[in-house]
Amino acid sequence: MTLVQLIVLAIIQGITEFLPISSSAHLILAPVVVDGWRDQGPLIDIAAHVGSLIAVLIYFRAESVMLVRGGVDALRFRESADRKLFLFIAAATIPLLLAASVVVAAGIIDLLRSPATIGVASIVFGALLWHGDRQPTEKRGLDRITFRETMLIGAAQALALIPGASRSGVTITAARYLGWTREEAARFSMLLAIPAIGALGLLAAIEIVRNGAGATMQAAAIVATLSFVTAYAAIAVLMTLTRKISFTPFVIYRIVMGAALLAFAAGFFS
Repeated sequence: MTLVQLIVLAIIQGITEFLPISSSAHLILAPVVVDGWRDQGPLIDIAAHVGSLIAVLIYFRAESVMLVRGGVDALRFRESADRKLFLFIAAATIPLLLAASVVVAAGIIDLLRSPATIGVASIVFGALLWHGDRQPTEKRGLDRITFRETMLIGAAQALALIPGASRSGVTITAARYLGWTREEAARFSMLLAIPAIGALGLLAAIEIVRNGAGATMQAAAIVATLSFVTAYAAIAVLMTLTRKISFTPFVIYRIVMGAALLAFAAGFFS
């Protein structure tokens, strides 16, 4: 694997992990679109996700501390606002873990990685994001969310197993349909990314144990560092944009990308 490929993959992961445009779709398509690039393997996947995870933990350091305090309060069976947030994030992650277990057990992961599937998912879920973003908005904060709302968003997150759907995209869409502001929808989506990325990293680690790393630790360090830098920048940009504009630019990008992928799958570029 060349240094150029490592740099490109790290930047792709960092930029797309938190923007509602599907990081998995871009990572899957990179070796397909560029001749001579092979699949990056699980160690590089772990490194890219670790960089992204560190970025969200640092950017949302106040909320990260709240989650840590909430975990401690949960272990001590002590009521607190931090405990409530921790339990809500944990509960909302369960649907994703259950769905991932079913997908892995059924052995249909590769079936979901085709350009046609990614193209359709990009367009369909992009359209839902556009529609959800036009729903009436209520003023709210993380202290006012309910268990029902978090479980609905968590159920939507399970759809992110479809490459092209976008984990941040489907969770933001669900939150917007529930009347959350753009900023709070994006913030909660980022917090949900913490256990979600951790779970994906664990799956990749299991794959390493089973089949080997397929890459050097030096390459992994490069990817993790670049992924952190670009992910932090992407989070900052998204949170700024949520206070100024709608998600329409991301919707347009998704539809254009989806149409191009469908054309590619149909052989128009051969």
